[in-house]
Amino acid sequence: WFKDSFLDLSEDLAEAADHGKRLILYFHQDGCPYCAKLLRDNFGQRDIVLATQQNFDVIEINLWGDRPVVGFSGQEMTEKQFAAKLKVMFTPTLLFFNAASEVVMRINGYYPPHRFRLALAFASDPAQDGRSFNAFLAQNEPLPASGQLHSEPGSVPAPAKLDHLGSDTRPLLVMFEQKECKACDELHLDVLKRPQSRVLLEGFDIAVVDMWSKEKLVTPTGARLPARDWARGRGIQYAPSLVFFGSGGQELFRSEAYLRAFHVQSALDYVSSGAWRTEPEFQRYIQARADALREQGVEVNLWD
Repeated sequence: WFKDSFLDLSEDLAEAADHGKRLILYFHQDGCPYCAKLLRDNFGQRDIVLATQQNFDVIEINLWGDRPVVGFSGQEMTEKQFAAKLKVMFTPTLLFFNAASEVVMRINGYYPPHRFRLALAFASDPAQDGRSFNAFLAQNEPLPASGQLHSEPGSVPAPAKLDHLGSDTRPLLVMFEQKECKACDELHLDVLKRPQSRVLLEGFDIAVVDMWSKEKLVTPTGARLPARDWARGRGIQYAPSLVFFGSGGQELFRSEAYLRAFHVQSALDYVSSGAWRTEPEFQRYIQARADALREQGVEVNLWD
């Protein structure tokens, strides 16, 4: 039931607006397990499909595709060029546009059904434009979580002073989190406790930052400001978000999706190995890493 589009996006946007809807661009790739999970677990539920059909037109775009796309500015390019222009690094990625061709919501990676429902409600409501999705979640999704901010061995204590940390050879990993966060609990109590994760973490300076805290910290570029202002200024919308910094506070990479152990470890390896310098496409790196591990006889379980 996705829209059969000629990929002239200005026309698609106008047609959606004429029907009182907004536009979703759904970026996918072949063999993407999280895309399959989105289609199966989310769009396999009638209420989610009805809410999406009622409020949006959905157009799918292949992250590596060669079909011509005419962007909102009238420029023609291939699907993969268009994805690169919009800095699409994960699949699935969903961009929600209002009638003015402004992105009002961006989902990098997979959201489970309960959170995806809230994302649809948030992105379909013009009154929410320009507001924080995280704040919307905090009001509408009280989670039974531990209620505490986690730390990692050797991580920088609060209030964090980060301007002396991080280089291209030993990057700084900042985990933007919040206390009521089930996914944060899972990240620290399961994923990061695994032996391979522990080995990879040794290559980083680490800081865990409360994205809602009013307490001031010193950022990697030397600015002193409340943690919540720094998080907002960097466009952090989801907890946990893993942001990697190199020399001079340069952001090298970030992960904002709901990821299991293999993908978290791949993100750590992508940055610590320096692969970000030569392979700008994280998805290609993941595929190559999985293939290399399988050749070594290592079982790769994307869901473990």
